[in-house]
Amino acid sequence: MGTPSPAAPWGGALWALLLATLGCSAGQPLGGESMCTAQPLAKYSITFTGKWSQASFPKQYPLFRPPAQWSSLLGAAHSPDYSLWRKGQYVSNGLRDFAERSEAWALMREMEAAGEKLQSVHGVFSAPAVPSGTGQTSAEFEAHSRHSLFATVPQDTVTEITASSPSHPANSFYYPRLKSLPPIATVTLARLPHSPRAFPPAPGFGGGGNEVADSLPAPETPLDCEVSLWSSWGLCAGPCGRPGAKSRTRYVRARPANHGAPCPGLEEEAACVPDNCV
Repeated sequence: MGTPSPAAPWGGALWALLLATLGCSAGQPLGGESMCTAQPLAKYSITFTGKWSQASFPKQYPLFRPPAQWSSLLGAAHSPDYSLWRKGQYVSNGLRDFAERSEAWALMREMEAAGEKLQSVHGVFSAPAVPSGTGQTSAEFEAHSRHSLFATVPQDTVTEITASSPSHPANSFYYPRLKSLPPIATVTLARLPHSPRAFPPAPGFGGGGNEVADSLPAPETPLDCEVSLWSSWGLCAGPCGRPGAKSRTRYVRARPANHGAPCPGLEEEAACVPDNCV
């Protein structure tokens, strides 16, 4: 989740830090009182909030087999020489099972092995799945105080997740009327104080991590009616020697929702001259 970023003091402070480190390494305190104290681990909470509802994203919203849902939350604090995946490269077997079947055991074993063999993964965290499109799940994890998170997360950091790519009608989250797509989910990362009593429990979590909250309301997104292309013109019907009429039809591909544009006409007629008179 970040890269270690040790502090870089200057001048006399640098020498003091170096001497203190050497003294601690040799087990010899400097001066009359020991300066060797273990640096505390920084504690963080990560909260995933799903906002995928039929009101917010009505187009192709899954209702059955399976309904809209989110998999379990899984991650790790690690050094820069490790990554769960890299763009343009094949994923590991564990990540493939997690993405395709929502099975996390193989991926967790891979991350734990990287921590044991490569010393790259410092801490693995997980949280339960969200059984619906809306809801929250949360976990807590620890990282060294020299980790870059300690400097970059002074307060709550909220990251929005959208699904606007690809910009194509086949995309289930394609809404051309909207200037910006509302977030389908958010991830909140917060640094916790050392004393757990000073941290008020978040609503729906009972004061602890690894719990799933109830469903949350979501804003409504208007969905315009979608119709198919016109069919070809039918035969010209009418008495011989007189003007006739021909017609073509189209069908509804998606019903309007949340005050979206209504469906246009599904049948159209045009004048013609019968060409099959006997």
